[in-house]
Amino acid sequence: MTKSNKNTTQERDAVLIGAGIMSATLGIMLNQLLPNASIEVFERLDEVAAESSDAWNNAGTGHSALCELNYTPQLPDGSVAIDKAISIAEQFEVSKEFWAHLVEEGVLKDPSQFIRSVPHMSFVWGDENVSYLRKRYEAMQQHHLFKGMEYSEDHALLQQWIPLVMEGRASGQPVAATKMDIGTDVNFGALSRCLFDFLRKQPHFKLRLAHEVRDLERLPDGRWKIEVRNSTTKHKRTLIAKFVFIGAGGGALPLLEKSDIKEGKGFGGFPVSGQWLRCVNPDVIAKHEAKVYGKAAVGSPPMSVPHLDTRIIDGKKALLFGPYAGFSTKFLKNGSWLDLPASIKINNIRPMLAAGLDNLKLTKYLIDQVRQSPDDRIDALKEYVPMANKADWELEIAGQRVQVIKKDPVHGGILEFGTEVVSSADGSLSALLGASPGASTSVSIMLKLLQKCFPDQVKTEKWERKFKEMIPSYGRSLAKDAKLAGETRKKSSEVLGLHQLVEESIVH
Repeated sequence: MTKSNKNTTQERDAVLIGAGIMSATLGIMLNQLLPNASIEVFERLDEVAAESSDAWNNAGTGHSALCELNYTPQLPDGSVAIDKAISIAEQFEVSKEFWAHLVEEGVLKDPSQFIRSVPHMSFVWGDENVSYLRKRYEAMQQHHLFKGMEYSEDHALLQQWIPLVMEGRASGQPVAATKMDIGTDVNFGALSRCLFDFLRKQPHFKLRLAHEVRDLERLPDGRWKIEVRNSTTKHKRTLIAKFVFIGAGGGALPLLEKSDIKEGKGFGGFPVSGQWLRCVNPDVIAKHEAKVYGKAAVGSPPMSVPHLDTRIIDGKKALLFGPYAGFSTKFLKNGSWLDLPASIKINNIRPMLAAGLDNLKLTKYLIDQVRQSPDDRIDALKEYVPMANKADWELEIAGQRVQVIKKDPVHGGILEFGTEVVSSADGSLSALLGASPGASTSVSIMLKLLQKCFPDQVKTEKWERKFKEMIPSYGRSLAKDAKLAGETRKKSSEVLGLHQLVEESIVH
């Protein structure tokens, strides 16, 4: 094929950078709200959702705070805070509402392609941890979003719930677990592909794979000039867009820096790599049917909470353990080793240095993780699967996560664990930085982005009516309205083919 450097200019209403779950979600919302808007998506790889949204790169839990202990910290007075858990649980219910709407509208054909019921469990051992989990349960079971949670310290019952975890465990070891059968496994890669399959059939939508956005510049009239290169033909294009969304995972920070918007100054990124142990023995895989989350090691990042994870990937049951954290200077799994040093600018060097000094324990933890031997990884696995056989498990490389570093008036810079939406003052450009629980709360994140970037349209009766069609609880709080939450969860579960809620919390 002949290479061409011919440069052409076209205009678009919106350009979305990155073909993962965030751009897919925003693309569908814009298509529903503005069906005649011209939208173009650019993805640097040659397939959809191949980075953070891919099933092997993403934890895929359907983060709803049912089992993730990092969302429920123990306070100095011994009590357990559940505010963050409530917020995340509410946002995941909103995601399920939206997906259910898309199923009813025929946008998503078969929900079992991307979401299935899998019990969510927390599991701990040792007197101190058992005490913590009991307090957590007592606090959470009082809130309606966690209705139906079961708790037990009984070895015999836990043997029924999680035989793989209990087999070979010392009978005198203090253990405890919580269990919620309404937990889900979500394949965000499959969901992204389903959404893009629909969008590609729309007359004003274009998806460009193997296209890399090389530069973007704000024009005097407020629109954006975007330079794109086809990675295969080397052909270059210039587009003019009224609105730009940077949803490129770890690649979002460099593009945000190129935009030169004032609101993006001072942000840095701290990349964390990951690995899984993947079970290759069908008999072992068949013994486990749950997502079992434990407590994170001291100094570890929240996304490194260990879990023994039943997954459904491409219709086949899988079992993973991890993740094992590590450090890489890449911002993307398919990125460059120069990503981190290239991201350091005059406006963010102080926050990055300050955050680094404040997180020396994290740095040491990541170095220790990188130095782990295969036997070290198996030893960590045996804390959850005492009878684990090294021959049954293989190492799988997970995705890259880039944690947000931002300015802080006290510390100079702080490391944030979560997602951060950065938007220009005029709403013409928005970027998503950070990681977990990102994908699971993508619908709520995109709603907030639309409210920020399209403030006039959001206030119109037409948009409000459409929002309520897409998300029936729109404008109301599922966290505060138990009746509404119950009705919403029941409807979503029916449409998505998920396990229905039991009526009472149970302690054994």
